[in-house]
Amino acid sequence: MALPAYASYQYFTTTQPRPLIAHVEINRASKLNAFHEAMWLELRSVFTQLSTDPDVRAIVLSGAGDRAFTAGLDVQAASEGGVLSSDGEAANLDPARKAAALRRYVAEFQGCISAVERCEKPVICVMHGIALGLAIDIACCADIRLCARDTRFAVKEVDIGLAADIGTLARLPKAVGSQSWVKDVCLTARDFSAAEALAVGFVSQVLDSKAAALGVGLKTAAFIAEKSPVAVQGTKELLNHARDHTVEDNLRYTGVWNAAALQTNDVPAALMSVLQKRKPTFEKL
Repeated sequence: MALPAYASYQYFTTTQPRPLIAHVEINRASKLNAFHEAMWLELRSVFTQLSTDPDVRAIVLSGAGDRAFTAGLDVQAASEGGVLSSDGEAANLDPARKAAALRRYVAEFQGCISAVERCEKPVICVMHGIALGLAIDIACCADIRLCARDTRFAVKEVDIGLAADIGTLARLPKAVGSQSWVKDVCLTARDFSAAEALAVGFVSQVLDSKAAALGVGLKTAAFIAEKSPVAVQGTKELLNHARDHTVEDNLRYTGVWNAAALQTNDVPAALMSVLQKRKPTFEKL
């Protein structure tokens, strides 16, 4: 079922396949779902809106078509206009001013992709086919990553003359257990398979097809959506905080967070459901 509140977006289709679940699909299959500026601006808007939508408790993110989750940045579009082009708005500025314009541009791009991570709701990223460059940036922002067996990954930025600057170099080392492997794929820009992604922990499951991966993603989202939204959103917040802080800092933050969150009616409702051997229901947040 289409969600009317999200109908105005051109490059992202948002539907509600099950109650309390949003399925966001990158909708540029004719260009392998490659991103140009209008798309990453829309991505920020979609996930900012979803973050506070009381009718959504879990989100599945995938790419339209059979060929690609996303091929990354639309290099042709980037070279034809905007701050990165040779005749773009910053081309005639002196080096310091051009650097300032580029820094602001990169920061805005980073902020748009980080909207997936900042979203209060859990995000399950389901990848298939081609998943290059920006695909890794986006996937690293998700809470759970799944993929089809045919997925071909790569951190491609060194092949176009730059260090990845939208989040992969910051997040990928924290998403997998091997610094050597991260440097391998980032320095060489080589392809790696779904099996390799699973082996290093970049994805948690590999399924036989896109349809199968989407099925597992939606099932997982439905399972999450049954839980207390206070508990789920707090868990996401505290896990992300723990990733970036010391244990002591996180314990202190958790104490402050739960001093408020434990006052929810969801706690006694969940406890009573256990005693009464029934499935609990929780109010919208």
